[in-house]
Amino acid sequence: MDNTATYSGNKLKWIERLSGLLDNQFKFPGTNFRFGIDPLLNLIPFAGNLPGTIMSAVLLLTMAKHGASRKIVILMTINVLIDAAVGSIPLIGQLFDFYFKANAKNVRLLKEHYQEGKHTGSGKGVIALIVLVLIILFTLIGWGIAELFKYLF
Repeated sequence: MDNTATYSGNKLKWIERLSGLLDNQFKFPGTNFRFGIDPLLNLIPFAGNLPGTIMSAVLLLTMAKHGASRKIVILMTINVLIDAAVGSIPLIGQLFDFYFKANAKNVRLLKEHYQEGKHTGSGKGVIALIVLVLIILFTLIGWGIAELFKYLF
């Protein structure tokens, strides 16, 4: 069975339904803006981000189990990590969760992968880019801390 048939089967239809529930279930009256239960759960102080992150991880693992390429799994993981990291910041995270819809992005990536043949390969380029960005980020943070210590002492 090819990838398109695997995705279009009933086995993975629940991914689209759960993603819709998490990211696009409700609509603000009088607008086209949609949101799901993920940003609503995030309104619960301290623990609200956890259920959405767990559900996103389950979706990610299911997609990986059903043949998503390594590159797409890496891209989807980045979406989930961005959602979890920024979503955990008080106030900013709650607002961010209404706009950054990791699960909807991941379903779109999955459809592009299975239906259009995009995002195939090992993902080594994505990993290299992430490592480069992290090295630059940590270098800037280290430089900033060093400058702060010079200023204070």
